Amino acid sequence: VQLQASGGGLVQPGGSLRLSCAASGESSNDYDIAWFRQAPGKEREGVSYVSSSGGRPLYADSVAGRFTAYRDNAKNTVYLFMNNLTPDDTAVYYCASSRARVVLWYLPRLYSNWGQGTLVTVSS
Repeated sequence: VQLQASGGGLVQPGGSLRLSCAASGESSNDYDIAWFRQAPGKEREGVSYVSSSGGRPLYADSVAGRFTAYRDNAKNTVYLFMNNLTPDDTAVYYCASSRARVVLWYLPRLYSNWGQGTLVTVSS
């Protein structure tokens, strides 16, 4: 499956953005999708995880209550709605896919398929 992340940009603190991860290819809706981010000089960290089988998305503690992930299977797209953004949210955001259920979803090394990333900058 091929992944394409989009929707990044410059936003002021307290603002909102919606990221999209569009999946294409055979059986793309059968893949679990995770969002990661990587800030300059920092390791890539897991942000959210959405299972192909439905159920409640999982979130990192740093974004819980502010970010919401939503899967639209009709559009083969997973969205990440980001609210109340802070400068600490500045990073390149990536989506990754897994055909098998990933228990430790926040570990980047468990994913072999990645989108190209989209830059989110939170600044006044």
